[in-house]
Amino acid sequence: MPISVLCPGCQTRFNVSEKFAGKQGPCPKCKKVLTVPDAPAEDVKIHAPEFGGPGAKDAKGRSVLKPIARVQNKLSATVIVAIVGAIVLTLAVAFMMRLTPAENKTIVAAVGLVIISPALALAAYSFLADDEGDPYRGPALYLRCLLCGWAYALLWAVYWPLTANGIITGEIWQWVFVIPIFVAAGAGISFATLDLDFGNAAMHYCFFLLVTILLRFAIGMPHLWELQGGSAPVPVF
Repeated sequence: MPISVLCPGCQTRFNVSEKFAGKQGPCPKCKKVLTVPDAPAEDVKIHAPEFGGPGAKDAKGRSVLKPIARVQNKLSATVIVAIVGAIVLTLAVAFMMRLTPAENKTIVAAVGLVIISPALALAAYSFLADDEGDPYRGPALYLRCLLCGWAYALLWAVYWPLTANGIITGEIWQWVFVIPIFVAAGAGISFATLDLDFGNAAMHYCFFLLVTILLRFAIGMPHLWELQGGSAPVPVF
């Protein structure tokens, strides 16, 4: 079998008989003395992939010739029943709170808001998180939803003195400025805590805002636009 030789001087490649293995001789082109390798180099063989035929499948029976489709997480019947049950229970408790004396209703509502806000943040995140990316799961998700929900609750704490001090008086032109400011603040919170893109972050806060407004109505609290100091309310919603 011929031996392939590469001249180190002129980089010329040529073949010599294997009977010259291990011997020295001049390069036929540049005459530089070189040593013939002892044995011919082994040929490099390219093997066909083990599962390379048409319709090839891996150990789990999935095709290796096309991308594996992402498996969508589907809500089981148990989870759906649990969600519906939690909604019904929350509304029932909210309507029962109508019996709470007016002087205690704000305190009870504040405690309820602190309790329910993280759950609302978690529920909205489960629908808005990008499954194509790497969404938060487990303890990291629960901690972030806890922080996000409580930060949302603090926005209500910021809103209350604005009406109590007459800064927001219920006029429509004020809501044109107030609503975008609160939505932007809420979107910033969910963007920072849950890494949602800004559009989904705004939707996340709007979901929280809508649910809590409905719960305010259910427990019989004053309207958002109700004026302080005995002035008549101006309905804008």
